[in-house]
Amino acid sequence: MKLDKLIGERFKEKPADSIIDSHALMVRGGYIKNVANGIFSSYAIMRRIARKIEQIIREEMDAIDGQEVLFPVVMPASLWQESGRYESVGKELLRFTDRNGSPMLLGMTHEEAAVHLVREYGQTYAKYPFMVYQIQTKFRDEARPRGGLIRVREFTMKDAYSFHTSQEDLEAYYDRCFRAYERIFARAGLPEVISVASDSGMMGGKIAHEFMLLTPVGEDSIAICRSCDYRANLEAAASIVKNDPVDALLPLAKTHTPDMMTIEDVCNYLHLPIDKACKAVVYQKAATEEYVIVFIRGDRDVNETKLRNYLREDVFPAAITENSGLKAGFLGPMDLKNAIALFDNSLDGAGNLCCGANETDYHYIGFNIERDVGRVEYYDFAKATDGGTCPKCGQASLEISRGIEVGNIFQLGDKYTKSMEMKYIDDSGATHYPIMGCYGIGVGRLAASVCEASHDEYGPIWPMPIAPWQVHLCCVRADDDSVRSIADELYEKLIAQGIETIYDDRVVSAGIMFSDADLLGVPLRLIASPRNLKDGCCEIVSRDKSINKKVNIADVVEEVMQIVQGMMNV
Repeated sequence: MKLDKLIGERFKEKPADSIIDSHALMVRGGYIKNVANGIFSSYAIMRRIARKIEQIIREEMDAIDGQEVLFPVVMPASLWQESGRYESVGKELLRFTDRNGSPMLLGMTHEEAAVHLVREYGQTYAKYPFMVYQIQTKFRDEARPRGGLIRVREFTMKDAYSFHTSQEDLEAYYDRCFRAYERIFARAGLPEVISVASDSGMMGGKIAHEFMLLTPVGEDSIAICRSCDYRANLEAAASIVKNDPVDALLPLAKTHTPDMMTIEDVCNYLHLPIDKACKAVVYQKAATEEYVIVFIRGDRDVNETKLRNYLREDVFPAAITENSGLKAGFLGPMDLKNAIALFDNSLDGAGNLCCGANETDYHYIGFNIERDVGRVEYYDFAKATDGGTCPKCGQASLEISRGIEVGNIFQLGDKYTKSMEMKYIDDSGATHYPIMGCYGIGVGRLAASVCEASHDEYGPIWPMPIAPWQVHLCCVRADDDSVRSIADELYEKLIAQGIETIYDDRVVSAGIMFSDADLLGVPLRLIASPRNLKDGCCEIVSRDKSINKKVNIADVVEEVMQIVQGMMNV
C-alpha cells in the first residue's frame, strides 16, 4: 500500500485527554478516533493489527476443539431474566425498549446466549464435552472509561464457552485453555503476561484466573509473593493479619473526643497507634439501602469486592442522614442499632482498642470485642497490603503491583445451565445440569497492551506477527528518478513475494518520513536513498534498532524475506 493513500493523519502533539502512552501513540499515529466517551472508530492500521490478533486467537481456539459461532449483539431481556442477571447486573448493562415495547439489552457478555444456542443440542451425555466461541462486538456502559482502548464501553472480544458433564472434565479443559492463552499472548508479543487468581464477580463460579501485563499504568492491583508463586488480583487476594497477644486487658472507658471524626484524628488525640483502632466503614445495600458497617483494624482498608461477595448483593458507600440513627464519625460495635455489623479478621485477637461510642464526640478506649460485645464471627473483608503475609507460604513478602488485564478464564459451574434449565441425560438415564467454563480476551485491549509494553518516545514497536505491515519501504528523495525507480522495483518485488509492505514515496523530508514510520511502528524498515544507491545498496533497519545493515540491491528482497521469517518465529 502507498502511504499517501492511507486514511488518517499523523501528528506530533500529544492528545490532551490521553493519560497513558499507548492511547497517545494510537491517536497520534492514526490508529483510532474518539467518537464518544469510551467509544472509538478504528482506522485501517488498527484493523490490520486486530485482524492478525483475531487470527492468532482463532488458530489457538480451533486447536483446542473450539467451534466459532456468532451471537447477537442485541438480546431480549427475557434471556437474561432466565439467568437472573437482568436484575442483578448494575448500570453497566445497557437496557432499552424496542419499537414494539419489548425490553432489550446490548450484550456485555454472552453466557445466556451460549446456553440458549446449545440447550437442545446438549440433551445427551454423548454430545459432551464441547466448546463454542465468537469474536464479537460488546457494549459495557463503564462508569469511567480510560486509557484509550484499555477501558472502553464498546469493544471487540473473543469469548468462549465450554460445556462438561463433570468437574474433572471441566478442570482438564480449563488447563488446556490456560495453556492456549499463554500461547496466544506469546505469539502476540506479550510473553511476559502472568496469570493471577481472580474474583469471578458477576460471572459466577468459584475458580477464575486473569492474565495480567504488569505495568505501572495498569488499572488493576495485583498481590505477588516474592517468596513463592502466589499471585492474585487484589480483589481476590487474602488478607492475613496477626495481632500480638495482649498482656492485660485495660478497663473499658468512655472518652470525650470533641470533633474527632476521622480515625487519624482520634488516634492522634488519644496518643494511640492507628493499628489500635477499631474503624467503622459504612455501606448501604443497593437494593434496600440498609446500612452495613464493616469494623476493621484502623490500618486496614475494606475490599468492597469481598464485601459484595459475602452479602451476595451490591453495596455503595453510605450517606449517613440525621434520620438514620447513626452517629457519623463515632460509630462503634457496642449498642449499635439500625445497621448490620460485620467484623474483619484483622480484629481477631486484638485488644485494648479505641472505637466509636455511638454518641457524638465520644469514643471508647480499652475496648475488647470478646469481652465488650461477645462472640462474633470474623471474615476476610480487607485489602491485602504491600509487605503483608502471603496466604500460601506464610512469609511477609507480598508486593502490590499494577497490571492490565488482557484475558480471563472462569470455571462457572452450573450457574447458567441450572437457572436456564439446560439438562442432559447420562448413560443410566438420570438427568443432570452440565457445567460450564468461560474464557475471554479483549482484542483492542490486547493490541493497546502490546503497544504499552513495546514502544519508545517516537511510537509503537509492533511485533512482527501482529504488525500492520511487515516492511516499511522509505523512498528518500522520491523526486530523484533513479531512487524512485529502484524503490518502485523493490516494492513490486516485495509484494510479489507476499511481503506486506507500506510504501512511502512522498516528496517530503527524511525527518517527516522517518517520524511517520516511527508512529506506524512497522518492525522492519527498508531505506532507498541517493547516499545508499551510490554504494549500490539499500539500508535495512529494524524498528527496535537491533538490526542495522546495508545490503546489495540485488540481495535486498531475499535478505528481507529471511529477516521477516525470523522475526515471525520469535
